[in-house]
Order: sequence, then C-alpha cells, then structure tokens
Amino acid sequence: MSSPTGPASGLPVRMPRPRQPGRHRRPEPLAAPEGAPALVLAVPGTPSAAVRSLAEEIVSIARSELPGLDARIGYLDGDDTEFPTLQSMLVYAAEERTARFEHARAAGLDVKEPDGPVAVVVPLLAGPDGALLRQVRQAVMESRIAAELTDVLGPHPLLAEALHVRLSEAGLARADRARLFTVATAADGIILASVGGEEAVQAAGITGMLLAARLAVPVMAAALDQEGSIASVAEQLRSSGSQQLALAPYLIGPEINATLIDAAAEEAGCAAAEALGPYPAIGKLALAKYTTALGIAPPQPQGAPVR
Repeated sequence: MSSPTGPASGLPVRMPRPRQPGRHRRPEPLAAPEGAPALVLAVPGTPSAAVRSLAEEIVSIARSELPGLDARIGYLDGDDTEFPTLQSMLVYAAEERTARFEHARAAGLDVKEPDGPVAVVVPLLAGPDGALLRQVRQAVMESRIAAELTDVLGPHPLLAEALHVRLSEAGLARADRARLFTVATAADGIILASVGGEEAVQAAGITGMLLAARLAVPVMAAALDQEGSIASVAEQLRSSGSQQLALAPYLIGPEINATLIDAAAEEAGCAAAEALGPYPAIGKLALAKYTTALGIAPPQPQGAPVR
C-alpha cells in the first residue's frame, strides 16, 4: 500500500518535473523545417585545405545550433573538383531537392511539389566588400537557381567579442577587464583592419565602437586595401596619446592573403592578432542570417563573457 508521500516499499518515485513558468523558461528546441532551403556558405579567396577546414567548422557550428539544417559550402574561386564552386553547389542543391520529391512521389507519398528558394546564400564576410559581393551575386545569377542572398555577418556585438578574444590570445588585451591584473603587452590603441574600401571601414567602425567599450581603449578602423590607410590611422592614434598599438583584423580569414596583415602590422609598427577564423560566433551569425531570411526565429546568438 502506498501513502500520499510515496510507495510503502520506500522506493523513490520519479515525479514529473513541472514546466518552469515565466521568462526564464527554457526555450523549446528548434529544428530546421521540413523541406527548408539549404544554407550555402559562400567562401571567398583562394581555396585550400586550411580554408576548407575553417568553412567546415563554421557550418558544423550552424548545424549544431539548428538540428536538421542542410548546410553546404561553395567557393567563389573553386575548381569544381576538390573545391565545388558556389554556382555548382546551388545547381546540385536544386537537383537533390527535385530528386527527393520525385522519389517520394514514386513511393506513393502525398507530397507537395517544392517551391520557394532552393538555398539561402550567406557570404562568409565580416563586412561589406563590393568586389566579392558582386562575385557572389554573379555566381547566383549564372546558376539560374532560385536562391536568396543575405547580407554580410557584421556589424554585430558578437564580432566585437571575437575581436577581443583574438587580441587577448595574442597577449594584446586583457581577457577580462574585471580581473585585477595587467598584461604587459596590452595595447592602448587598436587599429581595426578591414577590406572593401571606405564602406567597409565605416561598417567596421560600428563594431570598433563596441570593441572600444569592451577594452576601454580607442579603436579606429582602417582599410588594408587602401594605400596609406593603416599608417594614417596609426599616426592618428599615436598623436592622440596611444603609444602601444595593436592591429586587429576585421576579417574571417579566407578573403585576404595573410601576408597583407603582417605587412600592415609592420607598416604601423605594431603587433597583430589573428583573423577571426572559425570563432563560434561566426557560425551562429551565419545561421542567424539564414533563419532571418526564412522568417524563422531560433534564439538569438548570445555572446559569452570573455574569460
């Protein structure tokens, strides 16, 4: 015989866990909708094993955030053998969608003929770069596939977080300004290096303001692809009192030759952090562009405090 407090045997009873009320309730897990378009990451620059590894890590992060996501990689300068071009990847995604529909119909399933975009193309760019974006649009047009093209990933607070992490990894910034210790090589002025001309500099400047708030040091954006821009910004920072500068690439990595970052740091007479690379925020932002384009709303990417 059992009692109101439990069974007579004394064995524990697993009671159903009540659903937590209010705004702190854990959100229901979200999965990609059935038949959703593919997310195709448009990767700029010269393809290589390192670039492929970076892109694969970014799409892996996106898949982990949205189970069931069909995420693919297309290279702007691919060779359609080892590195599929963006154009061929879009064609392949369309062929696969048609094949799935025909297979389901042949199996006697009552399925709706697919419509809407085959893919959502997300450029792997932190900021606007007119030449590279024209290349992306051209590849989408030439594929003749219905695809939606999103904006670039920035500006965004998560990119400021990523820049902070890369600077701290290089010993050029404190990892956490709340901790009471100093870094001997911490910079007192940051050059935020972008590519894409004046438009890219202005966009980088928005993320630069967020980075300046995190580090409590001046941050100024400059263009790696404009002669004299890096040196000019370095001079402005020094004339305003900054003596120990650092260069922070506002770049994912593949869009530019890494030697240009080293040359820019030498021109400015300072050390440089690594490019953003496959920082987790990059995958989350790529997914956010995809879900916004489709009108589905997973939890917004949140930054973690830098430790």
